[in-house]
This record gives sequence, C-alpha cells and structure tokens, in this order.
Amino acid sequence: DTSGGYHMVLNDTRTDTLPGAGVAHFLRGGTGVGSITTTTNSTAYNQSSDYRLKEDIVDIADSTERLKALKPCNFAWKSDGTRVDGFIAHEAQEVVPEAVHGTKDAVDEEGNPEYQGIDQSKLVPLLTAALQEAVARIEALEAN
Repeated sequence: DTSGGYHMVLNDTRTDTLPGAGVAHFLRGGTGVGSITTTTNSTAYNQSSDYRLKEDIVDIADSTERLKALKPCNFAWKSDGTRVDGFIAHEAQEVVPEAVHGTKDAVDEEGNPEYQGIDQSKLVPLLTAALQEAVARIEALEAN
C-alpha cells in the first residue's frame, strides 16, 4: 500500500519471533555491508562492524580537539521553513570525512546541483571518545 505517499515499503510479514531478523541485506562484492532488521517494536539500520572485518585498530586521537572543530548549528530548510539542529555537510566533512557523501558545490552535466548528504551516526565514535576524555579529566580533578 503506497497510499501514504511512500515510494517503497518494506513489509516484514514473518510470524516468528526471531530477534533482529533481516528485512533487507546490503552486499558489496559479495560481502555483507549492512542490513535493516526489525523486532516487534523497532527498526535498526545496521552497518558492518564485526572485528573480523577490521585491522590496524587504534584509539581515536585528539577527539576533544576534533569535537571542538565541529560546527553544530540551527537552520531552516528552504523547502518548508522547518527549523532543525544539524551540521553543514562540507564543514563536518573537514572533521569527519566518512560522515559526508558528495563534494561541496558539485553539479551534474547539466549544471544541476548534486547535493551533499551526511550520515550523522558516523559522528558517534568521535563524540563518544571526546566524552570519555572529558570524563577522565573530570575524574582526575575530583580525585585531587
């Protein structure tokens, strides 16, 4: 049913109660890179994170300084004036490049804008590391 204006509906019609069973799985070169899973009450958008897919794992460096370089702002969408908190993609790209898709001021062959997008979830590791640094400093001050 697309009467609600949806362009695509993923309907999980399973009757089992398996937690996190997949509604959609995304592959790149035959390897799973993400999925959409559901439970009775929620939906999760998952990206690959298994340790077996990773190497050269190091702590995030300079997280507090990088966090301070982010420029969160409040803005109105031109389309309807709705005000929200967020980021300007090319500014966030300078600090967390993997969070942004596209190139600042890009246009297609006809000169139409190719807008940048941001996956704000990619900011979470940096935010977590910076908060951990701040908590460690607070705890050190409280211990004195």
